Amino acid sequence: MSATNRDPSVTSEPEPVDDPTSNLHSLSRAVLARKSEYVRPHRIRIKVGTWNVAGCPGTDKDLASWFVDGKGVEPHLDAKLARMNLSESGGTIEINGETNATSEESAKLETDSGVQEGPSNSEGSTHGKEEEPKVRILGGDKIGLYVLGLQEIVNLNIVTQTFYSDPDAIAKWQSALEAALPKGYTLVACEQLVGLLLLIYASPEVAETISNESTVSVGTGIYGLLGYWGNKGAISSRILLGETTRLVFTNCHLASGHDQASLDRRCWDYNRIVAQTKFTPIKSGGIVEDEGEKIGDEDFAFWLGDLNFRLDGLPGEDIRRLLMLHTRGEYDLSKKHTGETFSDDGVIVLRNDDDDGSNTPGMISREASFDKNSSDEDTELPDPDDFVPDPHDDPASLQATLDSLLPHDQLKRMIKERKAFHEGWREGPITFLPTYKYDVGTIGLFDSSEKQRAPSWCDRILFRTRTDFDQYEKKCQDEIEAKKKDEEMKKMGIDKAAEDENVLFDYDPSTDSGSSDNPGYGDATPYEYDEYDEAGDTLEQVVTKEGYIDQIKLDIYTSHQRIMSSDHKPIVAMFTLDYDAVVPDLKAKVHAEVARELDRAENEGRPGITVIVDGKGTDRNIADGSEGVDFGEIGFLRKETRSLTIANTGGVPAKFGFIDNPTIQDGATKPFTWLEFKFVSSQVSNDDETQNSLGNEITLEPGETVNAVIEAHVHDLAHVRALNEETAQLEDVLILRVIDGRDHFIPIRATWIPTCFGRSLEELIRVPRGGGIRALVEQRQKGGSIPYTLEVHKSSPHELFQLTEAVATLAERVIADENMLEEAKVPRDQPGWPFDSSSWSATSAEDHDELRAAIIEALEEDKPLLETIGADVPALIRLEIMNEVLLLFLRSMPDGIITAALWAKIEQTLPNMGGVKTSVEAEDAKAVILDILATAPYHNISFVFLMSMLTRVANELVPLNKEELEALRKTGSGASLGKRSLSFRRSTGGPPIDQAAIQRRLAWERRAAEIFGVAICRAPVSPNAKERKATEDKMRGVIEVFLRQDRT
Repeated sequence: MSATNRDPSVTSEPEPVDDPTSNLHSLSRAVLARKSEYVRPHRIRIKVGTWNVAGCPGTDKDLASWFVDGKGVEPHLDAKLARMNLSESGGTIEINGETNATSEESAKLETDSGVQEGPSNSEGSTHGKEEEPKVRILGGDKIGLYVLGLQEIVNLNIVTQTFYSDPDAIAKWQSALEAALPKGYTLVACEQLVGLLLLIYASPEVAETISNESTVSVGTGIYGLLGYWGNKGAISSRILLGETTRLVFTNCHLASGHDQASLDRRCWDYNRIVAQTKFTPIKSGGIVEDEGEKIGDEDFAFWLGDLNFRLDGLPGEDIRRLLMLHTRGEYDLSKKHTGETFSDDGVIVLRNDDDDGSNTPGMISREASFDKNSSDEDTELPDPDDFVPDPHDDPASLQATLDSLLPHDQLKRMIKERKAFHEGWREGPITFLPTYKYDVGTIGLFDSSEKQRAPSWCDRILFRTRTDFDQYEKKCQDEIEAKKKDEEMKKMGIDKAAEDENVLFDYDPSTDSGSSDNPGYGDATPYEYDEYDEAGDTLEQVVTKEGYIDQIKLDIYTSHQRIMSSDHKPIVAMFTLDYDAVVPDLKAKVHAEVARELDRAENEGRPGITVIVDGKGTDRNIADGSEGVDFGEIGFLRKETRSLTIANTGGVPAKFGFIDNPTIQDGATKPFTWLEFKFVSSQVSNDDETQNSLGNEITLEPGETVNAVIEAHVHDLAHVRALNEETAQLEDVLILRVIDGRDHFIPIRATWIPTCFGRSLEELIRVPRGGGIRALVEQRQKGGSIPYTLEVHKSSPHELFQLTEAVATLAERVIADENMLEEAKVPRDQPGWPFDSSSWSATSAEDHDELRAAIIEALEEDKPLLETIGADVPALIRLEIMNEVLLLFLRSMPDGIITAALWAKIEQTLPNMGGVKTSVEAEDAKAVILDILATAPYHNISFVFLMSMLTRVANELVPLNKEELEALRKTGSGASLGKRSLSFRRSTGGPPIDQAAIQRRLAWERRAAEIFGVAICRAPVSPNAKERKATEDKMRGVIEVFLRQDRT
């Protein structure tokens, strides 16, 4: 690869960055907009070779001589090489050991591989007239990219080898090529598909500029259970050169055979390869393209291999006989004027056969005058014999013979018929003999076996530029538009355009399309040659996908006729590619500059806010929320609030709001919710209870402020258990998202006050008397679970005893107040009061949360509960709040009063617990339950405390006289009594039986049993609603049998 003296050619203007943001995509776009600052022109030579080795042994030993060293060329059997002299080869061949330089400009190029293009040391040459010149193709370290495609490296007739790749075969060819290449060449791509092998090597300087290599194999062989076998198919490799130029190399082996079916199969193979080849997406500057690329998305494509296209319409024997005239030398190939060509100055170079023997080339100008001193009037025309004869017109020339065969080439016909390789593919002029089929070990002896296959150009190297492909697509679109226009004209009634003199256009793409679908495959002459046309010596410009102008030129396209180890002859094509490549150091510099510019512009145009945390409990405020918000000590169901002052200190409006923490991954355990926040007006005091939320998002103009109130409230019982066990902490981070601005991260922390809620019964009975759970934690100097190794201080949790006694006492006070105060009405018409939360009136009281928190704190510190709430609070309100705390306490116990193990025994022993009907059944059930609970004494005692409290409350709130109790006892179950009580009659001479009172008592007992059954029993939770309902009915039954028995 070499740097040229041309300027970087970028077609697109720098893209303005109107709205910069500091993301990777905008940074990359901004860097790309300045690409002209970090790309420089480079030049490399690409040598592409293909060879079907036919599974022949020893072919790997010939690889170095023809592909790397460029030997094995037979000039007399190549129409172009036979005429080529030192001035026309463009530096691609060596004659008599002297390397031929290119034009004066190319001779001065410094190659990136450290090679100076120009004369090189030869191995010695002989200038005798009788010795044939030694010709070899340029190779060695003068090549930037070697691309080798091999076919049939394994024997395809062996069935097993059509399924599997042979690593030994890869190693053999890879070793052979690496041994021949100059030191330092790097393997870019290596892929085998059964008999196909694609190898790409790059010089050290070129290799470090190659990225995004992607290699894909597509099998098109016999279709079997495993899909299409790999005995036929293609290997394609995509590389990105210099971060700017996409190159694709495809090595293929298409279906063999001379008949029409085989030809159709070859076309099918080609189209399947194109359709199925998908490369990985390009990754550039950290950005991955959305979709992978396919063949057609590249800037330059090269298709090589054994395409297997044959010659149609000619007998094979005639082809062999005609070509053998040349291979045996029966035509006089040493014409006087061979070797003439154009020099770089646009003149014809002829050999001088002067007597002096100087053999100095003479010049014949192509200008209007052949004599500078003569005028147009006295100028004589040159002798026609002085012109170089066109080899195409010389019937004895090899080129004329080839020209007579090429119109029968199947590939040319398939391109014209648009069945294969018609999408802009082209090929250099074929000036060499057919590459197939020869007797192994011979230079020019065509197949002499029994089959005597006709010679054909099976092995080909095609290439295509982005311009070629774009022109093809444009032509197709033009034809569609033309056909559409023609159909519209027919719909207008113009069936015959020639009959209407107003119609100037009549075009049918199916019949009138141009024959020259492809450059190089014209209608008149397959490979038009004009000795006065210098287009072949200039580089063709191509606009790449990235917007650069690259240039490419085919330097040489020939076969190595003297390679005799296979029945195919290897062919090579050499290209000169000028392209703009990224210089990493320059790009890094531009990248840094763009990043700084974007940051500066972004900071100036983005909104900015300042966050100030109020210093509640401290003497100072904290700006920017850098130190976060500390709520101090927080207990169960105790709310704490803090406020933030947020000011727009930027120059543009700022829109912001709190967002969820994005670190929570999908599927991860959802964190406990203990923080709430809202925006309120900064003109309202934080102590004002009328603060209303302003919404989830706030927009502030520059200079405006707003307050954010943050409330900490631990209420989830699972969270309480985790905090008690110290498996969770009161720590979080609030994220204040500023739209188009910088996010603010506000750390939140608090200290957890250990509580008796959320602890098991086995823990609570080990809390010592006096001071409660807080005294124990202070004594142990640590939190966490209470070890079961500590001494048991109580047979039942003291907190449970306090709560049950308080509830029973308050129930008595409520009845007393009702008897004394007219407004103290007990809501007996609501079953389950005061345990049913739906019947509570205290929850709507302004001081409800404070009263509840006071009771909880008294439990934690082992203080008298009844003294916690002042006498000014009605007894009815105090009773409801006390029951609320009692139920919270019971539900928070992980193992409950009746543990899961005890419940399993009860459920197994009393499967019909929810359907007990008679008093005898109830008595038996009670005995069984007590026997089971006796196995866990502490749980048993706690259960008895609870049942005793429920009975006392029931007798206070829904009392029955002796006769009513007796009537209720005799009727059995509550459900049956509810139906039968309608037929009760008053006993003669006794007190009346209040049927409504009995119904209220039954409803109250049932509802209370439902509430406490779920609160104290622990059973597996079924996902089935019906099963859950059955389990809850059994829990209710356990409580009901004890309430019913206590009526007596």
